[in-house]
Amino acid sequence: MTNILVTRPKHQAGGLCDLIEQQGWDAVRFPTLKIVAVKSNKIEQQIGTIEQYQWLIFISSNAVNFALKANGGKIEHFQKSLIAAVGKTTEKALSAAGLKVNLVPMLAFNTEGLLATEEMMHVKGRSCLIIRGDGGRETLAQCLRERGATVDYMEVYSREIPLDNKINVSQMLEQDKLDAITITSGDALKHLLIMVDNELHAKLTLIPLIVISERIKVLAEMYKFKRIAVTDAPNDAAIIKTVVMSLETQ
Repeated sequence: MTNILVTRPKHQAGGLCDLIEQQGWDAVRFPTLKIVAVKSNKIEQQIGTIEQYQWLIFISSNAVNFALKANGGKIEHFQKSLIAAVGKTTEKALSAAGLKVNLVPMLAFNTEGLLATEEMMHVKGRSCLIIRGDGGRETLAQCLRERGATVDYMEVYSREIPLDNKINVSQMLEQDKLDAITITSGDALKHLLIMVDNELHAKLTLIPLIVISERIKVLAEMYKFKRIAVTDAPNDAAIIKTVVMSLETQ
């Protein structure tokens, strides 16, 4: 049996696991991220004054879901600003909530793709609120500020290491039972290395690693992974396509 490690958070892994199993493989569900709400009075205060921002920029579907949850599921406060989504999954989450999406990158569904849009090129004098998880890249805010925008953050969730995984990945590594690993964020990769026994890291880095961006590839190279493949898009279908190609070249 071909075993593909899926490191996505438990609530976001279903679609990819289904596609893996449709290939006749086994999807090894091993979430290395747990997404939890940030508890803060600051978020409530920010939502109360959110209409002052001309652009609300949602970084992920988690940002959408946890921002709405912080507002009791209501969308009214978010409807009076222009809304940008970094990618298609984020756009889908916003649309499902009943929010109009004014801007999505057409080419690269990431920070760089968003920054390349005409709207984000001309933000001088505009106020922007980036809605995201705790921490993360500063590239978007930095570039928008350089272009003359006022930028604030609303951080609505944090990423933790799950403590309830039932799968013993270290044991699978020892028995050579892992054929590929899928990674969809830098934090997922960092947590994987923490969750696997140190003495098995050398073995881990020999397994084909499928990542969804060049940025994650650079991080994987820093961690000494030897066989890294980058998908041509950050969606499940592209991940499966890249897994197939990686397994065929073994």
